[in-house]
Amino acid sequence: MAEPQAARAPSPGELTVRVLPDPERGAVTPNGPLRSIQEAEVAMDAETFERFWRPQTLERLARGYWRYLNRISLGLLRVAYTESSRSVMLVSRHLVLLRFRAPRYETGPGFGRVTWPIERGVLVSAGGRGRGYLSFEVRRGQEGKGEPRVRIRAVVSNFYPFLRGSGRFARFGAFLYSKTQLQVHVRVTRGFLRSLEKGDLPPLRPGRESAYDEEASM
Repeated sequence: MAEPQAARAPSPGELTVRVLPDPERGAVTPNGPLRSIQEAEVAMDAETFERFWRPQTLERLARGYWRYLNRISLGLLRVAYTESSRSVMLVSRHLVLLRFRAPRYETGPGFGRVTWPIERGVLVSAGGRGRGYLSFEVRRGQEGKGEPRVRIRAVVSNFYPFLRGSGRFARFGAFLYSKTQLQVHVRVTRGFLRSLEKGDLPPLRPGRESAYDEEASM
């Protein structure tokens, strides 16, 4: 696999994204929890960085991911929001691929993370319900090294896929999962990270603006 090209210096108001090699690789095991990580480095000018590096951007990033799923699937994948859950559905509410509990947001100096605990869905094995999670983590780059940079990491961890199966089937199921569902997830996540160059994050939901202090930053 070719090494990614170095990111060029961004123009004013522009985001430059460099998708990084996956930090963890290896064969999918026939048992135990699975984990997948994708990362990107986003460079921008100082003025854009000041607008980007705010707690509300984390929520907009989360909403942007669900919108991206809907767009690239041509509307076949839909996301239903409630106060306590997020559900990814294929065409109909009767076919829930993944159901997550409400997201948790964490922020600190130079750091922010949104985490969706995985509750259930047809892609999750019965034994894996309520055990895994999906998260997006952002970290501020070091100061004094050119334009400001942000590292974004997408993580699926402690995941037990239904497709892998169990017993004698599990070894073949692990291979099947690695060539199908896992590959789709990796490509979708990398595509979403690349799409951040457009700077087109959705706005906060109506009424959510008051939840943030405009002067606060991560």
